[in-house]
Amino acid sequence: MGLVKQLKPGISVVIPAYNSELTLEELVDRLDAVLKGYPAREAIIVDDGSRDGTWAVIERIAKKHRWVRGLTLMRNYGQHNALLCGIRLARYDVTVTIDDDLQHPPEELPKLLAGLETADVVYGRPETEQHGVARDLASRLTKLSLRAAMGTKNATDVSALRVFKTRVREAFADYHGSYVSIDPMLAWGTHRFSAVTVRHQPRPRGRSNYTWRRLALHALNLITTFSSWPLQIASLVGFGFTLFGLATLAYVLGRYVLSGTTVPGFPFLASIIAIFSGAQLFALGIIGEYLARVHSHSLARPPFTVRESVGPDPD
Repeated sequence: MGLVKQLKPGISVVIPAYNSELTLEELVDRLDAVLKGYPAREAIIVDDGSRDGTWAVIERIAKKHRWVRGLTLMRNYGQHNALLCGIRLARYDVTVTIDDDLQHPPEELPKLLAGLETADVVYGRPETEQHGVARDLASRLTKLSLRAAMGTKNATDVSALRVFKTRVREAFADYHGSYVSIDPMLAWGTHRFSAVTVRHQPRPRGRSNYTWRRLALHALNLITTFSSWPLQIASLVGFGFTLFGLATLAYVLGRYVLSGTTVPGFPFLASIIAIFSGAQLFALGIIGEYLARVHSHSLARPPFTVRESVGPDPD
């Protein structure tokens, strides 16, 4: 409960940055214009092991804007790990997360902030997404996985533009796993989710670091780390094939009793064996994925490690 007592009225903006030297400065300038009317604010930019000049740009921004704090991680941990780092450092009672690529216009933030009157978490749902077909399919797969992990219908509205009451982070204050996904973790603290429609613009500079392959892998990690429904599916598949096997046995015995002959043919037997072997391997593969997550968690690897920081220190 200590984190809740220390929160001050205001807005903390968390920006995960990776190879974004071309967009960060404009993003912060636009945020500055949008948030000028708020009494207290801060921006926490977390450089997730960028390979370009992102950290130099963050240092320059922190000198220009006294409300900006920058951190650089020891290596590339992943976008959600960088988000977790910034969220844990937030000092104010409202936290905003926004990507570094300018696809989510900062000018849309007042819409989301207004939604906090009736919800604990508000997402910016894009009118139209500016991605290719393969990327859109992978995004939908990820959102379906999120629905299973979050246990809420609002999972399909999830986006990188979020506004939430900072006290929700208490639900995952003690989480130390190396795999992080912010949205299921927010669902640990509340089910009061909402979404508002916002503009979604094409990326003005550079290119996305998320490919359809990385999104599909993210979906796999998501459902095997924060959901148990693949194990339930494996159980149902096993139960279904058990019933199929019993029905096949009943057919063979019934034919023998009624006509005195057995079912002829090697192809029939080979097909049955192949089906059951495939079902067993499928179930073992799912169990193996979960065992890998348990092993990874048992190593107690930190979700991030900070190399350096710049800007004002927290009070």
